[in-house]
Amino acid sequence: MSRPGPNLALLLLGSYRKLVDAAVLELQARGYEDVRPSLHYAMSAIDLGAESASELGRALSVTKQAAAKTIAILMERGWVAVEDDAADRRRKRIRVTDLGHRVMREGESIFDDLRQAWADQLGQDDLARLEAQLTAFVGDATIELESPGWISGEPPAPTG
Repeated sequence: MSRPGPNLALLLLGSYRKLVDAAVLELQARGYEDVRPSLHYAMSAIDLGAESASELGRALSVTKQAAAKTIAILMERGWVAVEDDAADRRRKRIRVTDLGHRVMREGESIFDDLRQAWADQLGQDDLARLEAQLTAFVGDATIELESPGWISGEPPAPTG
């Protein structure tokens, strides 16, 4: 028995997954190994002001320890750097490096290419209509890419 409600949700989720998987594969083909959406979310959050593991944890709805692990992975790849805070020498600040910004721009460019592939398949007018309809449903409360914790429906994890 087909259930239209769950099927719609699965189609939307599957569309997201298909786009993300294609983007990850293309980034790997361009030499950016083991890219995960969560790493992009983390770099976006850092760019938007999350300058410590605690702040990143709150932004991503994960524990401070999980945020610290993510920071370590990003540092290992050269995508973020940790520097002394000029105003408070006891504090360290995280920032996205030029290489990290390049990875983010490459990913955004790939999504533009994937969108164009959808336009080629569906037709530009139909894709524009689909985007307009989805925008009407989502409204002003769009998903913030630096905060993937929305998917769990849980409040942000405690940090400290």
